[in-house]
Amino acid sequence: MKTIIVIGALGKMGQAALTGLSNHKVITAGRSGSVDYIVDITDENSIRTLFEQVGYFDAVVNTVGFCEYASFADMTQAQWMTTVMSKMMGQINLVRIGQEYIADNGSFTLVSGILNIKPIPYAIADATTSGAIDTFVKCVAYEMPRNTRINVVNPTVLAEAWHVYGEMMPGFQPVPSALVGKAFERAVDGFINGEVLYVDA
Repeated sequence: MKTIIVIGALGKMGQAALTGLSNHKVITAGRSGSVDYIVDITDENSIRTLFEQVGYFDAVVNTVGFCEYASFADMTQAQWMTTVMSKMMGQINLVRIGQEYIADNGSFTLVSGILNIKPIPYAIADATTSGAIDTFVKCVAYEMPRNTRINVVNPTVLAEAWHVYGEMMPGFQPVPSALVGKAFERAVDGFINGEVLYVDA
């Protein structure tokens, strides 16, 4: 049994991740709600405080990253930076700071999204930062200390969230949370490193 911090555990993607981590001790974290710890991944001090408060942990699973949606012509620098500081730098900082605290042989699992492979209108910031996280994981795997690993789950839209996103994703086939949960399970319990785990129909 591993001790795993799941960030964004109350969201749809967090709930999907939890379906694959039931054999472990899970510590939940998020920006609000009924979680074990409050954390804002856009704030380096908040990230460090989380790891210091938790103490020992074997794995970090992140399922959050806020993105602004607008056409490229209308997307402001502020909107770009909101997305970059959350979905990209927020996740990079989880690893950058977390490597100081995680147990030997531990693992980080981040989240990106299929829109960098299958783009849709108004999602340029989401697609760009998802692509950046996929690349970050592939490259930083060579530099991870103390036999720690890193992977990223790149899912399509969840069936459980189709009522929210379906209208903006015509032609996409949603996948069930349990299938996405298997990808998180493989990342945490397997031995893969530097992999992008695509979950698509």
